[in-house]
Amino acid sequence: MGKTQSVDVNPDTPLLWVVRENLGLTGTKFGCGMALCGACTVHLNGEAVRSCVTPVSRAAGKEVTTIEGLSSDVSHPLQRAWIEKDVPQCGYCQSGQIMSAAVLLRENPQPTDADIDDAMSGNICRCGTYQRIRSAIHLAAQMKAGGGK
Repeated sequence: MGKTQSVDVNPDTPLLWVVRENLGLTGTKFGCGMALCGACTVHLNGEAVRSCVTPVSRAAGKEVTTIEGLSSDVSHPLQRAWIEKDVPQCGYCQSGQIMSAAVLLRENPQPTDADIDDAMSGNICRCGTYQRIRSAIHLAAQMKAGGGK
């Protein structure tokens, strides 16, 4: 967390594989490989990107944040809200969902249902937990604003 990493890989290698295979951070998942499902979402200089199609060369000299980087002890409001609202069913897409939601809440601290639906539309949950995801994002927004539950 918060450290400079150096890897010896082909510059065209997808960031996803460097994160998972070279750095051992397996919270970021491979979903579709075509940037369509959002399971592989990470932050690159604070912006949500699909790491399955982002060449590692694009990350050179930039800050990459994976789900492991949100907090070392699951204390991030989104992680706490996800647990409280029992969001995951199979859980496979959840790290990508949370990473997309983190950018949403940074840019819009009090999103409406429509804002959430729009921002999260690129993340697919095959189990259909969209209502719980929306509820958890609202709860995390309250937590970040100091409103507790």
